[in-house]
Amino acid sequence: MASSLLRNPNLYSSTTITTTPFLPTFSSNPTPVSSFRFQPSHHRSISLRTQALRLSCSISDPSPLPPHTPRRRRPEYIPNRISDPNYVRVFDTTLRDGEQSPGATLTSKEKLDIARQLAKLGVDIIEAGFPAASKDDFEAVKTIAETIGNTVDENGYVPVICGLSRCNKKDIERAWDAVKYAKRPRIHTFIATSDIHLEHKLKKTKAEVIEIARNMVRFARSLGCEDVEFSPEDAGRSEREYLYEILGEVIKAGATTLNIPDTVGITLPSEFGQLITDLKANTPGIENVVISTHCQNDLGLSTANTLSGAHAGARQVEVTINGIGERAGNASLEEVVMAIKCRGDHVLGGLFTGIDTRHIVMTSKMVEEYTGMQTQPHKAIVGANAFAHESGIHQDGMLKHKGTYEIICPEEIGLERSNDAGIVLGKLSGRHALKDRLTELGYQLDDEQLSTIFWRFKTVAEQKKKVTDADIIALVSDEVFQPEAVWKLLDIQITCGTLGLSTATVKLADADGKEHVACSIGTGPVDSAYKAVDLIVKEPATLLEYSMNAVTEGIDAIATTRVLIRGSNKYSSTNAVTGEEVQRTFSGTGAGMDIVVSSVKAYVGALNKMMDFKENSPTKIPSQKNRVPA
Repeated sequence: MASSLLRNPNLYSSTTITTTPFLPTFSSNPTPVSSFRFQPSHHRSISLRTQALRLSCSISDPSPLPPHTPRRRRPEYIPNRISDPNYVRVFDTTLRDGEQSPGATLTSKEKLDIARQLAKLGVDIIEAGFPAASKDDFEAVKTIAETIGNTVDENGYVPVICGLSRCNKKDIERAWDAVKYAKRPRIHTFIATSDIHLEHKLKKTKAEVIEIARNMVRFARSLGCEDVEFSPEDAGRSEREYLYEILGEVIKAGATTLNIPDTVGITLPSEFGQLITDLKANTPGIENVVISTHCQNDLGLSTANTLSGAHAGARQVEVTINGIGERAGNASLEEVVMAIKCRGDHVLGGLFTGIDTRHIVMTSKMVEEYTGMQTQPHKAIVGANAFAHESGIHQDGMLKHKGTYEIICPEEIGLERSNDAGIVLGKLSGRHALKDRLTELGYQLDDEQLSTIFWRFKTVAEQKKKVTDADIIALVSDEVFQPEAVWKLLDIQITCGTLGLSTATVKLADADGKEHVACSIGTGPVDSAYKAVDLIVKEPATLLEYSMNAVTEGIDAIATTRVLIRGSNKYSSTNAVTGEEVQRTFSGTGAGMDIVVSSVKAYVGALNKMMDFKENSPTKIPSQKNRVPA
């Protein structure tokens, strides 16, 4: 009886249930039980109260935690306030700040795919990009606003679509033109406020910067945007009194959210928490806006600082999937969200989010594959080792009770763990078995994607006795998370060795299906193959990075290859922070049992991503340091 009650999702809150039946006997004379009390913890406990005594015991229930069941409903969205004081909005900037990571360039299709996945995850705000950076960025943000920004679920949820802009009219107009098609559009504008930025970057006085900030927030509101976020860049190193003044002015001008960025990741958690506390106490009108945090990870403290800020009163957290971003990255969405989920009630004063954590793994994998930025195995929450136990002592504890060494069930983040770790599939395995295993690994594929993966799986299974989880993951990455095919590899033939020059013959198909063949010689098989591809594609590119890994042990392992290339000057965009023109880099991945085939797939994938990136020149906008106050 107790086991069945524990499996009832409705009983995971602290609930007392009056009963009349008898439990299985604890002695020769059974005692009637008058009530059960369940405690809402990961280590499912039960208190049994009888007329004579009270017993407490822990019940080891092997069943996974129930599906995602938020304790409280997501409050109605109002730009400048949140009706539930404990609700924390999640602002995801993977598509903007995350894409600023070197080599993390995303195509428009990839951005749309990630935005759709972020909506499944339930983020409150999607910062879709920096529309003024380039025509491609503008179109990507506009498409996300038109599609994802108008998709309302059965509960009335639709994400806010946000565009970043510097504090100048052209940037703000460009951002509004991109996001205005969403049901809930937002403009996020920023200007630096620290002394070092004022002196060396902007070359402006504090009074001039206040005037610019006030006028530009007012201008954004005048366009019809009712949701305007303002960020004082490098707030962590700015004078407190100056922050109080400029933030008070932008509140009066119409800002609805004040984002407090630790732009260089310099603060400690106690310092950042105190900064939020001081701003709440001293900024005029602060009670009429939502306070947000944006913490960089230069000292490895972004997650801790974000949580400290939320504990101090911030009710929006700016994060990225896998923590990607400029330099050392940003606060990680999965870390912040799971910390709030695990400790929100007990330590953080009841804080909670609207995130459906079951989609964390799939979102992480998608971002990892699209950006080409591999997640380290020991990464919290989503790393390959996050739920692995090798120590004998740990394994013994896990076999007895998973709560001994795990504070999070993998099922909570969308990772289903089989009872037999490392179950393998073979050439006789069917489509249903593969689909089940993919689901356990966190992948949700449609029928077309499953069919493609299945036939690749069968091909590999014919050559290997056992196909492991790592093999399956590599196949999914190679088939599902690939850019739009401008060029597709059909065939390749290599001649190499010590007796002569390496020679490669490559056959590619273009977007219209027309076949192209080229031959080339090189210093090795990969070099000659890449040169043959270049003869067909005729698009100059410089190879910056090349790496290869075997996904499993053994001579028959699948090889995964990652390359990073840089195109010509026409593949450039504007950096949101510095305002400078930067050349884009593009990553590509490939997988195969033949290392040359894997290498060529990766190279062609990077070229496809580069060519899919629109060749239009970025919008020319004067940098802030050369503009007069509006």
